[in-house]
Amino acid sequence: MPNKTVLRSSIYGILASVILLEIYFAVLSLLSGWGFAKDQFLMFWYFVVALAVGFGVQVGLYTYLKYLIKSDRESGKVLGVTGVTSTATMISCCTHYLANLLPILGVAGVVTFVTQYQIQFFWVGIILNFSGIVYIAGKVIKYKRA
Repeated sequence: MPNKTVLRSSIYGILASVILLEIYFAVLSLLSGWGFAKDQFLMFWYFVVALAVGFGVQVGLYTYLKYLIKSDRESGKVLGVTGVTSTATMISCCTHYLANLLPILGVAGVVTFVTQYQIQFFWVGIILNFSGIVYIAGKVIKYKRA
């Protein structure tokens, strides 16, 4: 049964990464066209892929942990796992895309700020993503030891 759990968690993680990349391309294509989406991806592929893979790893670990808890009902263990890190990562990762919408809203100063610090937003996203992976992995390890 453990191999089945690992496989299921891995599939969920891979699907999460793929869906995140699909959302990335869909949003950028809708906002600025396919050419822009492709150019942005080619320019920042290493950040985008790293964030998508990290998100997938978090989803896989979360799924695995959830299954461990569910399968261990008789022990009465309770473990809380938060999606706050993933949410924060996605917000920091995608904040620079607001630059495409903000001119419509008339907030030129914010557009300049977001565009100017685009790389820093990516790094913040990656750091938060890694922190989420470490946090959830720590919970898995702690739960398995108990």
